[in-house]
Amino acid sequence: MVRLSQKIQAELENLDEILNEMPSHSSLPNLSTLELAGVAALLHNFYNGIENILKQIFVSQKLTLPEGQSWHKDLLEKSVNENIISGECKSYLGQYLAFRHFFSHAYALDLYPNKMEPLVENSEKLYLIFKNDIKKFL
Repeated sequence: MVRLSQKIQAELENLDEILNEMPSHSSLPNLSTLELAGVAALLHNFYNGIENILKQIFVSQKLTLPEGQSWHKDLLEKSVNENIISGECKSYLGQYLAFRHFFSHAYALDLYPNKMEPLVENSEKLYLIFKNDIKKFL
């Protein structure tokens, strides 16, 4: 059976690739609708990768995964309560969760660079905070 550390490492490698593909936040206003949709997909995948790591930790620790309509939000809250991530990390992740929800239900024509810029700009900072939180937990 694959160990938790191996699963997390695989997800982190995927997240590294996503961040390597992420354009600079200042370039977003110059992108086409199609290119913005690509950036939005990267942001969506970035959040999903982090969420996947949290879910794997929950399963390995035999913690009950939240259910219901608000399970994504509840996962973040419970991750803080279980000392898996910090409140600071949760605060950043909440912005990405909101974008994830928007992206899942919106049209590509509804993507605006000014709303995506802070997410792109803060993605590396969030990633460092998240990795440090996970290291401390493990």
